[in-house]
Amino acid sequence: MALTDAHCHKACGESRCFLCSPFALPLPPGAIAFHGAHPWHLDSFDEAGLRSRLESDRSAGVGEIGLDRLRERTISPLMREVFLRQLEIAAEFARPVVLHGAKCWGEVVKACRPFAGAIPAFLFHGFSRSDGLLPDIEKMNGYISVGPALLNSHALNYCELARRIPAHMLLVETDRTDLSPDDLPSVDAIAARLAELRGVAFDELSAVLEDNASRFCAPLALEGQI
Repeated sequence: MALTDAHCHKACGESRCFLCSPFALPLPPGAIAFHGAHPWHLDSFDEAGLRSRLESDRSAGVGEIGLDRLRERTISPLMREVFLRQLEIAAEFARPVVLHGAKCWGEVVKACRPFAGAIPAFLFHGFSRSDGLLPDIEKMNGYISVGPALLNSHALNYCELARRIPAHMLLVETDRTDLSPDDLPSVDAIAARLAELRGVAFDELSAVLEDNASRFCAPLALEGQI
C-alpha cells in the first residue's frame, strides 16, 4: 500500500501527498495543494491571491499556517493577525487546514477552537506537546501527523506521544523540503516504526492511516483521488 505523505513542501513520488506552502509549481502527480503564508514567511501573505487560488481550485486546502516561537520568543501581533485572517478564509471556503505551532501548540488550539465546524478538518503537523491537548483537538475533527523524529532513539517523549494519539487521528509525514537530506526517512519507514511502537501490524496501521488521510481531505473536490 502506497502511503500518503501528510505534510511536505517537496513531493518525492508518493501516490498522494499534502503539499504545503511554500512549494514549487507545477504540482506533481498525486499532490494536493495547501496554500497559505507560513509563520516564517509572513511577507508572502497575499489575501487576494489566496482567495483567488481557493476560488479557482476546489481541490486546494489552506496551509501551512500557524504560530511559532521557535525563531522568536514572542508571537508578534502581525503573526497572530495573519494566522487569524487565514483561518477566517479557510472557514469561509470550508477548506481543511494544515497547522504549524512550534513551541506554542496550546495557543494554536485556542485560536482554532472557534472555527470548529466551519473549518471541516485540522491537521496539526509535527505536533509535539503532551497528550493533554488531544481531547480538544479530537473535538475539532483534528488530526496529528508524526514524522521522522520517531526514528530518533533519543526522542522518548515523542515516541510515547505517538503511542497515545487515538488511531483515527493519526497521519504520517516527512516534512520534506528542497533542503532535506537525501536519506530522509520515507513515510513507509516512519509508518513501520509507528506500527512497532503501537504494537500493531504494518498493514493494519497502513489501512488506518490511508482512511484517515482520505477523511481529512474529503471536503476537497479531488476528482477521483480519494
